[in-house]
Amino acid sequence: MRHGKKFNHLSRTASHRNAMLSNMASSLILHKRITTTVAKAKALRKYVEPLITRAKDDSTHSRRVAFSYLQNKESVTTLFGEVAEKVANRPGGYTRILKTGARLGDNAEMCIMELVDYNELMLKDAAPAKAKTRRSRRGKGSAEKSAPAVEATEAVVEDAKVEEAPAAEATEEVKAEAAPEAPEADAKEESAEDSEKKEDKE
Repeated sequence: MRHGKKFNHLSRTASHRNAMLSNMASSLILHKRITTTVAKAKALRKYVEPLITRAKDDSTHSRRVAFSYLQNKESVTTLFGEVAEKVANRPGGYTRILKTGARLGDNAEMCIMELVDYNELMLKDAAPAKAKTRRSRRGKGSAEKSAPAVEATEAVVEDAKVEEAPAAEATEEVKAEAAPEAPEADAKEESAEDSEKKEDKE
């Protein structure tokens, strides 16, 4: 039975468990990524994430509390310097657990535990935040877009007028050429009629 078992004891005494988590937390802060079992990683997550949150407030008290957990000056300096700057805008969830399969020998489930903000590949894959835009019926953009459109239509109309002028001249020339031919044809018809009348009289 697991009465009153609030957390995983990891088959260790309290002092052994605390020392192990302290060492693992220091290694994670210094190296940004460690390989361990899934059970230890889940226990470490509860141990190290509150320390990272505390590092956002860089005060003497916060540094002393962090040192009481880590027992390592280098890791405390890295935590309050480099790591705190990197996670300043993140509201929690500083670590990621990536399962890697079973370990040969005892078949323990293994994983890689890392700080989220230091995995550049996954940060690149994340979709960028969309910029908020307001849509309105009347805007600066519509007036600016309409002006070039009006200019373009005016240019097209002018081109059409220029093209129409030669066409009109051509039609007038055709009419002028056709006009003289018409009286000649009428004259021929009249002369033919006159000659028929003369023949009838004779």
